[in-house]
Amino acid sequence: MFKHLRRWLVTHILGHSRQRARLVSKDGRCNIEFGNVDAQSRFIFFVDIWTTVLDLKWRYKMTIFITAFLGSWFLFGLLWYAVAYIHKDLPEFHPSINHTPCVENINGLTSAFLFSLETQVTIGYGFRCVTEQCGTAIFLLIFQSILGVIINSFMCGAILAKISRSKKCAKTITFSKNAVISKRGGKLCLLIRVANLRKSLLIGSHIYGKLLKTTVTPEGETIILDQTNINFVVDAGNENLFFISPLTIYHVIDHNSPFFHMAAETLPQQDFELVVFLDGTVESTSATCQVRTSYVPEEVLWGYRFAPIVSKTKEGKYRVDFHNFSKTVEVETPHCAMCLYNEKDARARMKRGYDNPNFILSEVNETDDTKM
Repeated sequence: MFKHLRRWLVTHILGHSRQRARLVSKDGRCNIEFGNVDAQSRFIFFVDIWTTVLDLKWRYKMTIFITAFLGSWFLFGLLWYAVAYIHKDLPEFHPSINHTPCVENINGLTSAFLFSLETQVTIGYGFRCVTEQCGTAIFLLIFQSILGVIINSFMCGAILAKISRSKKCAKTITFSKNAVISKRGGKLCLLIRVANLRKSLLIGSHIYGKLLKTTVTPEGETIILDQTNINFVVDAGNENLFFISPLTIYHVIDHNSPFFHMAAETLPQQDFELVVFLDGTVESTSATCQVRTSYVPEEVLWGYRFAPIVSKTKEGKYRVDFHNFSKTVEVETPHCAMCLYNEKDARARMKRGYDNPNFILSEVNETDDTKM
């Protein structure tokens, strides 16, 4: 009971009083900003305009979408009005009955804008049309048609690519709210549960982790967000996962693990962030995606394991109960990895014989008192 009370106090009271800065949020967004970027570096974003447009938020993308079409329609509307004005086709010039205009039925700026819209989106009502009278009008018609196709292809392609980006497909892959530390296969492990909410597989999946913490080098240099590799595996390895049901991935806390010198009592006082990555290919679209999340010390539970989640029904189907997806169960666990390995070493010594270096063998001369 006191253990649960202490854990509740650490999580709710101390956790609210000291909010840790996270590089990666629980839903995978990166909490980072760039400052003092020179103008020359900002110009690079316009060189790769396609990626820049795809990375924009929807409100900015729709603003560019509407502005591109309305701007081009209005610009060419001014050009059509200028052609009619130069050729004196407008009613204010009182053209004669035998006068053949460059564009039929353009009476002002509004009608010129409507003709520009009809030309670019190929509506073709038939009321306004270009005649053979002006070569300038024919050239302008060709130029607007070609430019309209380019604008349509770019903007519609950007909208379609934004909708079908694998970044949104990754939202159906979820991680457990907490990570747990307990024994697995006789070893102390850090375990995380991950699930794919879609029935389609994630092909070629690969999972790994990075431990981010501030370190000081022997030369006295302070490195913020220093990265350490964390190897996560399942029983079949960490590549080409058969990701059809929720998986429990684990990291073995051995002598090479950065968690080796941590203990149940000192874990909440540690300052680190564990970022977990899952890379794979979506089966339905063949698009690669990456899912990521992070765990801070308050979200790592020592001495717990995940509740069972997969069962088999009477009909022979396998059922996944997501109600227990992040549910944990308290189990008996060594309070540190070093204690577990010391206990194993002690048991191994009991099975083997060792020479005692303090033992001194003294020889005794035997005398025979019996005389023959």
